[in-house]
Amino acid sequence: METRTSFYKLIGKSSQMQRLYNMIEKVSHADSTVLITGESGTGKELVAKAIHYNSIRAENPFIPLNCGAIPKDLLESELFGHEKGAFTGAINTRKGRFELADKGTILLDEIGELHPSLQVKLLRVLQEREFERVGGTRTIKVDLRILAATNKDLEEATKKGTFREDLFYRLNVIPIHISPLRERKDDIPMLIDHFINIFMGKMAPSSQQGEQGLTILPETLDVMLKYHWPGNVRELETIIERFVILNETGMVAPDDLPPRFFDTKQRADTSIVSLSQMAPDGMDLQTYLDDIETSFIVQAMEISGGVKSKAATLLGLNRTTFLEKLKKKGLDVKTDAKTNEPPAI
Repeated sequence: METRTSFYKLIGKSSQMQRLYNMIEKVSHADSTVLITGESGTGKELVAKAIHYNSIRAENPFIPLNCGAIPKDLLESELFGHEKGAFTGAINTRKGRFELADKGTILLDEIGELHPSLQVKLLRVLQEREFERVGGTRTIKVDLRILAATNKDLEEATKKGTFREDLFYRLNVIPIHISPLRERKDDIPMLIDHFINIFMGKMAPSSQQGEQGLTILPETLDVMLKYHWPGNVRELETIIERFVILNETGMVAPDDLPPRFFDTKQRADTSIVSLSQMAPDGMDLQTYLDDIETSFIVQAMEISGGVKSKAATLLGLNRTTFLEKLKKKGLDVKTDAKTNEPPAI
C-alpha cells in the first residue's frame, strides 16, 4: 500500500500522520461535531480545513474564530452578532461568525478558553442550531458544521468545574488527536524540505539566497532530530524561515542553531517533584538526584545511538568522566540480549 506523504497541506509519512489522514477522510463525509486536540503548533487549524474542504460543505464558507484571542465582552458579539443599538458603539446591525458560517463550517479554536457564560449559549447552538443576536429577540437558525480545537485537557477541566461537562460531551462526538512533533520525528526531514521550498519561493529571484538555495548539513539535521520541539511544527517552520532569510553560505551548520537545541533539559522527560509532593517522612535527596542523573545518562545513550563520546558531549561531560559514571552505575556491562541480565548500553 502506498504511503501518503501529504494531505491538504498536512505533511508527513509517519504512522501517526497516516492514521490522521485516514481519520480526516472518514469524518469529512459525515456532518458530526469534531473536537481536535493537540499541543500548540501541531496544526489543528490545518486539520479543520482539511475536514471542511473534503466535505460536502467545501464550496461554502470556512469561518475560524480563536476564542482565546478576543475579550469576553466582545466574544459574544463575534459569535452571535448584534443588533443596532445593542450596546455603546453598535451603530449598525452585524452578523456573527455563526451566521457567516451558514451552510459551511465554523472552527472554534482554543475552545477551552470560552467563558462559562458563553458555554451555555454555545451548548444551545450545538443542540438546536439556533440563537439570537446580542440585543435581538428574533431567533436565527443556521445550517452549519461545528469543529472545535484546543490544546487543553477538557476532560480534566470538567472535573475542575472550569468547563461544562454537557458541553464537552456535545463537542467530543468525534475526537481527533494530533501527535506532537517529538513523537513523529520521521516527518522532520520532509517538513524541513517543505518549508525550505516555501520560503525560498518567497525570496526575490535576484537575491543571493534565492540563487544558491539552502542545505541542512547532516550533523545539523542530527541535532534537530534529537531536539524536543516544544513548539512543534510551528517552531520548525519559524526556524527554517530564519535560516532562509539570514543564512549567507547556503549551508546550515550546527552552530547556526539556537542555543536551546543543545540544552539537554529539552530532551529529558524526568519528573521533578516539589517539596509539597514528598512523603510525610521526607526523601533521600542523594538517591533522588542519582536517579535523575541515571535517567539523563540513559537518554543520552539512546539519543546518541550508543556512541559514548556523543552521549558525553550531550551531557557536557568529558569522555573519561562519562565512562566513570557508566561504570559506577553499572550501565556499561555487556550482556547477551537473550539472557535475563540488563541489556548492554
